[in-house]
Amino acid sequence: MAVASWCALSLGTPYVPPHRLFGGDEITQVVVCELRVPRLVLALLAGACLGAAGLVLQEALRNPLAVPEMLGVSSGAALGVAAPLVLAVAVPAAVQPLLAIGGAALGGGLTLLAAGLGRSPSAVLLTGAAVAAALQAALLVLMVMADQLDLQLIYRYLLGSLSARTWEDVTGLWPWLLIALPALVLCAPVLAVLRLGDDDAEALGVRARRARFAALAVAVVLIAPVTAVCGPVAWVGFLAPQLARRLNPRSDAVGWLPWSAAWGAVVVALADVPARLALAPVEIPVGAWTALLGVPAGVALLRRAR
Repeated sequence: MAVASWCALSLGTPYVPPHRLFGGDEITQVVVCELRVPRLVLALLAGACLGAAGLVLQEALRNPLAVPEMLGVSSGAALGVAAPLVLAVAVPAAVQPLLAIGGAALGGGLTLLAAGLGRSPSAVLLTGAAVAAALQAALLVLMVMADQLDLQLIYRYLLGSLSARTWEDVTGLWPWLLIALPALVLCAPVLAVLRLGDDDAEALGVRARRARFAALAVAVVLIAPVTAVCGPVAWVGFLAPQLARRLNPRSDAVGWLPWSAAWGAVVVALADVPARLALAPVEIPVGAWTALLGVPAGVALLRRAR
């Protein structure tokens, strides 16, 4: 995280040496404090939210492949934000997280309802893949309806981008984090019980279906505001929990949760460095790099674990 932070603040045009990060001339201070620092903070917050949400979903469904992209949550959030843009509906920036939460709740709720109210974790995962495909098809229809300018905006948004983000985008996440953090604290011990299986969880007094709905609600509150600001940054919710488990295999959901959030922050912050610099001055959406690096790394981790 320290290396990623240094790269995010120093590298680029102009290059800012470490000793001048917070003590240079006025132009340097504008570049660092108004452009690079909010982008870094947003990358860390977005990665932490996605990493924590990925662990919540995987533990609730007892499946390491249960990621937001496979359950219709990310696709639903993206659809909720992209639809008003294509339909030329003026939406204030403060309302976009609510639209994303509505879309994410729609995608996740459809998945659980179609899978029999979350009766079987494997059924939820398979149904979620179908719901995600349907929502992505709806996004493609919107892209066909959009004009050229809107199409470019939607395309970059759907890949996940941190370009041109400011302190206003960062401050828009704090109210949702204040809601999600206590919910995570309450949810983590229940996740450890759900990992035992539905029958054992019921014997210990945990209603598995309700707990699964609650876990999905927590994941929606974590994912949707980030998706509203950055777009669906792919595969962070898959890779971060795998790293947390691999590096601390004897722990449980309570111990993995902060590490999953930390690794999610590291993944997004590191991926944003080549996103900015690889083809400078053209920026590559950060979601393209998280998918490009996250999928093979996650497959390698799963093979070693097996």
